[in-house]
Amino acid sequence: MSDATKPQHRTDAARPSSPPEVDRVAASRAAVAARRARAAVKSAIATGARSPLDVLRTAYEEPEGVEGRIRVTEFLTSIPAIGATKTARIMQELGISPSKRLGGLGRLQRRRLREFVADWIASHGGTGDRLVVLAGPTAVGKGTVASHIRRHHPDVRLSVSATTRPPRPGEVEGEHYYFVDDAEFDRMVEAGELLEWATVHNAYRYGTPRRPVEDAIAAGNSVLLEIDIQGARSVRRAMPEATLVFLLPPTWDELVRRLVGRGTESPAEQQRRLETARVELSAVEEFDHQVVNHDVADAAQKVVDLMRPRRGRR
Repeated sequence: MSDATKPQHRTDAARPSSPPEVDRVAASRAAVAARRARAAVKSAIATGARSPLDVLRTAYEEPEGVEGRIRVTEFLTSIPAIGATKTARIMQELGISPSKRLGGLGRLQRRRLREFVADWIASHGGTGDRLVVLAGPTAVGKGTVASHIRRHHPDVRLSVSATTRPPRPGEVEGEHYYFVDDAEFDRMVEAGELLEWATVHNAYRYGTPRRPVEDAIAAGNSVLLEIDIQGARSVRRAMPEATLVFLLPPTWDELVRRLVGRGTESPAEQQRRLETARVELSAVEEFDHQVVNHDVADAAQKVVDLMRPRRGRR
């Protein structure tokens, strides 16, 4: 067969075809919109319209969202008084590559960056560690540790929660809780008087009155919130500068012993709370610090130490 009669094979099909013009235009517009959205976030940080901690929270929750796609270097240089030279040093100290985006950080990198930003805010006129949330699984001793702090550290203000559950033996109205009925709790929710609230153990509702917390912080006082894990998450969304402390039991067996030993719940309720506690323990990595409640006085002191200015602690 001569060359003239041989079938001619097209090589065009082997080449990847370029996207249609309309696709390139759409992609370009999407890229421009994404850049503008990230620029708006950085501008909001620079002007103080958004807290850097709020941006971090959103980035960690939505890694592929606008905040999550911001490079760590761009995020840091958006914070007032942090320039390029300082950013390079910070990145090296935190062990974060310059190419990393907020949403692509590992667990330890996220924690280090958040602690740095909280430290920076504290040293530049922010609330810093004046708002600390103490949470943990049922029967871990949150109330006992908080009561110890109330007695021995009068400089720390303890927020008093409202609850729809009845008082336990020895609990005092206005000191341990505000005991309210469902109608009053509904009114407080509708009026926006609660910083956070949740239904705990599928039974009673608990909430933190907003005004006393805001007034205490505005006056320069340290405030400790002793609440459940759901509430801690809500506080972080509402006040991203809050420091979250997770109170752990020494062992699972000790947690069971404490729950059964206090004798305030029926066997069925004890079992339900233990099932909830197993789930709650998995939330420990969401918190900034962990304190093991081996000894009440020691655990209380560690929590109070976390409320001191960071530069003083170092």
